[in-house]
Amino acid sequence: MTQIFFAATQYAAATITAAIRAGLFGPREGQRRLLVVSNVSAIPELSTPLDRMAGFEKLRPEFDAVHSWNETIAPHHPVGWSPRAQDTVMWQRALRLAWDLGDEPVEIACESIQANPSRAIADIFADSPVHVYADGLMSYGPTRNRIPVGLHSRIKRLLHLDLVPGLRPMLLSEYGVEPVVIPNESFLRVLEEIGGHGVSVLDERIPEGARPTAVLLGQYLSALELITVAEEDELHVRMLRGAVAAGHRRVLFKPHPSAPAQYSQSLEQAAEELGVSLTVLDVPVLAETLYQHVRPDLVVGCFSTALLTASAFYGIPVARVGTDLLLERITPYENSNRVPLTIIDAVLPDLEKDAAKVGKPLDLTPDQVTGGLASLVRAVGYCMQSVKYAAQRDETVAWLTAHLAEHQKYFKRRRLTSLRLPGGSPVRAEQLRRNPTVRRLVRGIRAAQAQVQG
Repeated sequence: MTQIFFAATQYAAATITAAIRAGLFGPREGQRRLLVVSNVSAIPELSTPLDRMAGFEKLRPEFDAVHSWNETIAPHHPVGWSPRAQDTVMWQRALRLAWDLGDEPVEIACESIQANPSRAIADIFADSPVHVYADGLMSYGPTRNRIPVGLHSRIKRLLHLDLVPGLRPMLLSEYGVEPVVIPNESFLRVLEEIGGHGVSVLDERIPEGARPTAVLLGQYLSALELITVAEEDELHVRMLRGAVAAGHRRVLFKPHPSAPAQYSQSLEQAAEELGVSLTVLDVPVLAETLYQHVRPDLVVGCFSTALLTASAFYGIPVARVGTDLLLERITPYENSNRVPLTIIDAVLPDLEKDAAKVGKPLDLTPDQVTGGLASLVRAVGYCMQSVKYAAQRDETVAWLTAHLAEHQKYFKRRRLTSLRLPGGSPVRAEQLRRNPTVRRLVRGIRAAQAQVQG
């Protein structure tokens, strides 16, 4: 048996390595393990693939060979390419030859099975079992796209990190795929191993005795067209002001790797006006390495998964900024970021409004998760993908009837109306009578009836 693991980021590679070391893919004996790395950035030639990043040497011993998907399918881009149906057999033969697979059976482990490159490799090895792994909050939301029967019947399980203990993922649940938790301890050990280079970078960037007490996380939301560049710039400044208002005088900003330099410039200007020390960490260091080495007293962001890794894995207090704006702006309603945004907004304190809660460790009881939060997430998930999760309609109707008033911001009135759910606008007879299209239709019907009677 050959196990082929696909990964596009260092975080993803760490996740799948943690699953392997936890025994979730069986013993090493009798199995050959290949890692296939893909660089899915807009311009791969200008960024570093994960197998060339510092720290990868700690993961490399788990795999018998490492291959580049970008080089395999060049000149195509991994996100935009998939084989034509009539070419999948040819591609499988080519990959078996290139990767020295022979005729032995293969199983696949990959992320985001709805999209390429995972979808492409699953189509090529059309008879192989598939294990899907997820490293973020999107696993708690519904499956975005329909998955053909021939593929979803091969998906054996969903491996995920326990970012919200007690919350069960919705992803792939409509196909009967069972979620399996990757142990936190295994994941943290992997992060600690690959973080060595990051620690040396942090030591260079952060003067001894000047440890930042607050960390701000950038996400580059304008690239997702959720808000404008100017609004995101202001969002980061709000994070800084909120951290200062909470008593922090030394702050570190970790921008998104693709974010423009102007974000840092605006923050630096705001920090100077506020009279606080600001460090901009514009080098590729995992947020988790930062948490482990710096041990900040507060982490602030919008709806980054790294907020919950800070809380769930390191016990660091966290706070959110700007989620109200994003909940208002995010479109379409099916947008996969909606569930991560909903979870962060529902469980984390607002840095600008919940001063009494900011700076305290997040304390979610099992009842709060399995009851309130889980029901909210399932209701939002149903509204996002009502056809896939039709069996949840009665549950959603009952929950909305009882709880919509205090959770109105997570639901759009137009969406509730289109799904005929509580909280939607009732269609009135008077509105129908005044509708020009309806009036023309009625006149036509009456004219036809008059001709028949005549």
